[in-house]
Amino acid sequence: MADAVKKANRLKCEEIIKNLQKRGMNGYYCESSREACEKALSMIPNGARVSWGGSVTIEDIDIKDRLELVNAEIIDPMAAKDPEEAYGTRVMALMSDVFLTGTNAITLDGKLVNIDGRGNRTAALCFGPKKVIVIAGTNKIAKDEEAAMARIKTEACPANCIRLKKETPCGKTGICGNCLISGQTICSMTLVTRFCNSPDRIHVIMVNEDLGY
Repeated sequence: MADAVKKANRLKCEEIIKNLQKRGMNGYYCESSREACEKALSMIPNGARVSWGGSVTIEDIDIKDRLELVNAEIIDPMAAKDPEEAYGTRVMALMSDVFLTGTNAITLDGKLVNIDGRGNRTAALCFGPKKVIVIAGTNKIAKDEEAAMARIKTEACPANCIRLKKETPCGKTGICGNCLISGQTICSMTLVTRFCNSPDRIHVIMVNEDLGY
């Protein structure tokens, strides 16, 4: 990434971090995914129960393989193949000490905008886990809520449907079709996190790289 772009992105991140503070969320800046991984690990108490939502960003920073460094008790909601077991694990994730997630978009005024298929990831953002650590690459930055939704529908949803092998219009054409397909639609519900009433619960790490979709 060109130096001028990196500098411009850093300035955007600094503005977002200031606005996150106004909204009851803690913001941090990291120059790289490696630095972001170290920062997130430093925020996880030793022996904590840790879980996550489906997130390419979390995969990109390689934090899962390093959770043993903090002796984490891992609740992996994606490991179960049986539907009943998978549901139970997702419920358990809501009782974790630390929940790791990306975000589909983040606005310049500090709002997190997310679309979810089953709702377990957005539910954890709302309530349950004692601490939520959000990792956001600069590709997730949007001017406002309208731009955030446009970004999600054109960038995030088609790529995720292709990755997850979903039989949706956007998975086949790359273009959102506002589908209503049981078991396939990944944009079932939308959450805008505009304020956090629990101090020190939501922590957003801004990373000066493109991460996730």
